[in-house]
Amino acid sequence: MTQSSKTSASLIAMLALLSAIGPFAIDMYLPAFPQMMSDLGTSAATVQLTLTAFMLGMALGQLVIGPLSDQFGRRKPLLIGALACMAASVLCAVSPNVEVLIGMRFLQGFAGAAGVVLARAIVSDSARGPQAAKMFSIMMTVGGIAPILSPLAGSSVIAFTGWRGVFWALAILNVIMVVGSIYLVKETLPKERRSKGGIKTLASNAGGVLGNKAFLGFTFAFAFSMAAMFGYIAASPFVFQNILGLGSTAFSLVFALNALGLTITSIIAMKLVDRVGPLRMTYIGVTGLTVFSAGLLAVIALGETPLIPTLALVFLALASLGFVFGNATALATDQVKEHAGSGSATIGALQFTLAAVASPLVGLAGEDNAVPMALVMLAGGIIALLSMIALTRGAATTAGAGLHEVRPEAVPAP
Repeated sequence: MTQSSKTSASLIAMLALLSAIGPFAIDMYLPAFPQMMSDLGTSAATVQLTLTAFMLGMALGQLVIGPLSDQFGRRKPLLIGALACMAASVLCAVSPNVEVLIGMRFLQGFAGAAGVVLARAIVSDSARGPQAAKMFSIMMTVGGIAPILSPLAGSSVIAFTGWRGVFWALAILNVIMVVGSIYLVKETLPKERRSKGGIKTLASNAGGVLGNKAFLGFTFAFAFSMAAMFGYIAASPFVFQNILGLGSTAFSLVFALNALGLTITSIIAMKLVDRVGPLRMTYIGVTGLTVFSAGLLAVIALGETPLIPTLALVFLALASLGFVFGNATALATDQVKEHAGSGSATIGALQFTLAAVASPLVGLAGEDNAVPMALVMLAGGIIALLSMIALTRGAATTAGAGLHEVRPEAVPAP
């Protein structure tokens, strides 16, 4: 392996970590909610606000930091965000009451948004077409598996250190982000390619991004597919344990198996994207999500929720997402190459907003009903597929074929 390829591999690994900090910060502390209620002397609804505050901070932070990075470059906002996120994680760990914790969680989300939004923008600056799809697939694989596995990791930390230990663990991850950003992430947006003109130009850039139908189509495909996954994540503890009767160990194994399925299909997508193309791969993924979710809803609606068909259809629906995440992101950002920060901000803000909406919807019918989970997953698949069909036709040939080259001037040197 050459030195430059080693550097590229290290950079992609660093970008994957940056893009995963959001899911880790969302899900790692969920098992500690009852303990937090007791320690902080507050209600379940108030503890839930710490999650809502983080999601709002993450969405707003991307909308602010992404467009600003089009004007000031990627590296400085990334370093400032990583340092601020580290400080906020420490302040979360030592918060004396739930009110302070809510405020620090908002700050943690806002600052952590820098890593999520700028990791995508850096890839968009550096690569195009199938090469970008491969890089995004690696990042999205980590980002997709993180919300599935992080509650299990969080449970282990909580068992030894309590809920505050989760935020110390996040602070350690933030330290790695800071060090990695300093040594591995170089500036990928030269001054001559940056936006100029202040707030008016930023507003114009945002309007150009939102006015691009093909960008919106690919973004909706990504975001609604992600919403389907978050619906599964929120409902699975109740569906698998309360309805299907799995014990905690069996539940953990099924959770891990579904994560493995998503990982395998993501790897397959990376291997095939040069031959098949990111557009076709995305269609395969959203179609699979829709079909298998429809099958899941059908078997659940028939009466008793059967164990094997339910587990198999959930596995297949989630595995389909491995064909969507990286490819849809590459296709979306390829539509707005000149405003990659604004485009990445839109993708991320929509992703976290829909995730915040999807999670509570699956519990509307109570803890003993699996129909809402299947409905949320199916709705995500249908909207993703219809968005692709309705909004991306004009750009299908260009975006779907992709451009195979990586821009050498944008790839960070060793």
